[in-house]
Amino acid sequence: MRKIRGVTAVALAAGVALIAAGCSGGSGGDGGSGGGATTLTVWQNSTTGPGQQYWVDAAKAFHEAHPDITVKVQSIQNEQLDGKLQTALNSGNPPDVFLQRGGGKMAAMVDAGQVMDITDSISAETKQAIGQGALKAESIDGKVYAMPLDVLPEGLFYSKDLFDKAGVTTTPATMDELNAAISALKKSGVVPVAVGAKDAWPAAHWYYNFALRLCSEQVLDETAKSLTFTDPCWTAAGDELKKFADTKPFQPGFLTTSAQQGAGSSAGLVANHKAAMELMGGWDPGVIASLTPDQKPLPDLAWFPFPTVAGGQGDPAAIMGGVDGYSCSSKAPKKACTEFLNFLVTQSQQEAYYKAFNSPPVNLAAQKIVTEPYLKDLIEAYNKAPYVSQYLDTLYGQNVGNALNVAVVNLLAGKGTVADIITSVNQAAAKG
Repeated sequence: MRKIRGVTAVALAAGVALIAAGCSGGSGGDGGSGGGATTLTVWQNSTTGPGQQYWVDAAKAFHEAHPDITVKVQSIQNEQLDGKLQTALNSGNPPDVFLQRGGGKMAAMVDAGQVMDITDSISAETKQAIGQGALKAESIDGKVYAMPLDVLPEGLFYSKDLFDKAGVTTTPATMDELNAAISALKKSGVVPVAVGAKDAWPAAHWYYNFALRLCSEQVLDETAKSLTFTDPCWTAAGDELKKFADTKPFQPGFLTTSAQQGAGSSAGLVANHKAAMELMGGWDPGVIASLTPDQKPLPDLAWFPFPTVAGGQGDPAAIMGGVDGYSCSSKAPKKACTEFLNFLVTQSQQEAYYKAFNSPPVNLAAQKIVTEPYLKDLIEAYNKAPYVSQYLDTLYGQNVGNALNVAVVNLLAGKGTVADIITSVNQAAAKG
C-alpha cells in the first residue's frame, strides 16, 4: 500500500485549474438545492485550451443539474495563484472553491480556520468511486479538507522520436544511464533537458528528487515535522544536483525560461521537439498538448521515473507527487460547495477531466479509459510506490518552500552554494 509523505498529505501543484470571478461568497438560503439562489465562485489555474474549457463546461453542467446554484469560474495563471489566494483568504473575502496545493500550505489554512472540513459531506458514492487512499491524501488528523481530482506523480516526460534519433534505446534507470543519454542527445544536436528556472520551482524539483533518492523515508518524515535540514543527505542531494548541472544538461537561457507559458517555455520546448525531456508532474502532458502546433497530445511522448542515485538511502521506487485537489473556504455555503466537489469526481466528469487535461483521473472507473502508454506507466509506478512524497516546497510550507526554491536556483546560477541551500531553509524554518 502506498503511503503519503508528511504531516499533511498530498495535493500537487498542478497546471490545470480555474478561478471564479465576482464576489467570493455564496448567497441565499441554506447554500444548497432547494434553499434559494446561491452563487459559488471557483478559482483555478488553467488559462488556455481544453483545460480552461473543462471548467466552463463543468460549471454549466452543474448548474443544469442544480438550477438554484450558479458557478462562476475565473482562470488565474499558476504562478500568480498562490499569492492572490493568500491575499483573498487573509482579507476575509476568499473564493468559495479553490485549487488546494496541500502539504504545509493546507495545514496553515487549517490552522488559520480558512478552509472547510468536508469530511461529513463526502457522499457514499464518492467514497466508493475514488477510494479512501485518495481522501487520506487530502486529510489532516483524520479530517478531509479537499476533494482529490487527479493523480499527479512526477518523473521525466520525454520524446521517443528524439531519443531514437540520438540512439537512446532504453529509458535511463540510473544517473549514469541518464548522463549517458544526455551525452547522446547533445551529439544529436538537441537540447537534452528543458527546465523553466524563471519560475524557480521547476528547477528546485531536481533537488527534491535527488533528496527523495538520497534521504531515507525516516529522514523525510522527521524533517516534515521538525523542519530542520541537518541530516547529511540534504547536503548530498545538493552535491548531486551541482554535479549534474555541471554537465550542462539544460537549454541555453534556462534561468530566464518559464515553465508553462508559450512555445518558448520548458513544456513548449518539449512540445515542439526543441528539447528531449522535462522533469515535471503528471499534469505536464496536458500542458505540452496545449503547446504543440496543433494543440493535440504529443504523439511520441513517454515517461520514466526519476533514476536511482548511487549510495542513496531512499527507496528507489519511491515517487515524488500525489493528488491534485480542491477545497471549500470556511466562508463558503457548505451544502452547495460540497455538492459541487462531489459532482467533480463523478465518472462522467472525471472522464471529461482526463480528456481535457491528459492526466490520470482519481475516479477508479474513469481510469479505465486512459489509453496513453505514458499515463499507464505513470499510474503503475504510482500504485507500486512504497511511499509518495509531496513536493517539498508544498510539504514544508510557504516560507521554507520559497527559501528552498530560491536557493536551488541560486546554486544553478552560480550565485550560491550547496551550503547556502541548507542555511536558507533552516533560517526560514526558524522564522516560522
